[in-house]
Amino acid sequence: MADTQQQKALVFQALHQREQLLVLPNPWDAGSAKILAALGFEALATTSAGLAFSLGRADGEGLISREDTLANARAIVEATPLPVAADLENGFADEPQGCADTLLQAAACGLVGGSIEDASGNPEVPIYPLELAVERIRASVAAVRSLPFPFTLCARAENFLHGREDLPDTLRRLEAYADAGADVLYAPGLTTRAQIDAVVRAVAPRPVNVLLGLSSSALTFDDLAALGVRRVSVGSSLARVAFGGFLQAARGLRQGDTGFARNAAPFAELNELFKAGQ
Repeated sequence: MADTQQQKALVFQALHQREQLLVLPNPWDAGSAKILAALGFEALATTSAGLAFSLGRADGEGLISREDTLANARAIVEATPLPVAADLENGFADEPQGCADTLLQAAACGLVGGSIEDASGNPEVPIYPLELAVERIRASVAAVRSLPFPFTLCARAENFLHGREDLPDTLRRLEAYADAGADVLYAPGLTTRAQIDAVVRAVAPRPVNVLLGLSSSALTFDDLAALGVRRVSVGSSLARVAFGGFLQAARGLRQGDTGFARNAAPFAELNELFKAGQ
């Protein structure tokens, strides 16, 4: 496993350049990161929604600050020797320089990758105009290229997560972000073979990330690899699975079910997992 940030960055970069699909799970804290590392995953990425839920806050409401995000990212970086990328939302800024500043601070936390999205956080105008969105990616690219290691920048086109199922506009955006220098392209919310194929073709040879965990998608790893997808992530899905198990057990307890813990992970197994690397 990689030790220094430089080594981690090179490993993470190489994972995007091979033919084999990179499965990039999303822990929400140090404990979930340690479990994923122990299971043999090659790299990790943070989740803004998973972090929000773990802090008892709603996601997508502007309730998670840059400081919250970077503190969480640092904890995950320090929990394992794996390369870690971060969900940096919209860079916590509208202006391009704000995105650049966020990326430099992210790198200072030990991260070797991160994503910037084109969702504005403004319900009136949920997606930034294309010209501004491209300028934000250009500034982000300039920031990460100033670093002494290859920081992998992912540019996200958020149309499909905000009720704008406009594939031609999504393709225009991803092509423009690729031209601006983004290393990885990502349009969360795509679910069909035709949509994903169009994105892969539009930005080739840049790698494409696809979000798993959407109930409407039935594509397998083999399907995605055949389409030319290089990376898959799961967003908040693992966090929601964990909270789903908690909810089921807690509801059972509230209703008098004395077997509420029947699906709990064994204490000894968890203890051994968390002992690793102490």
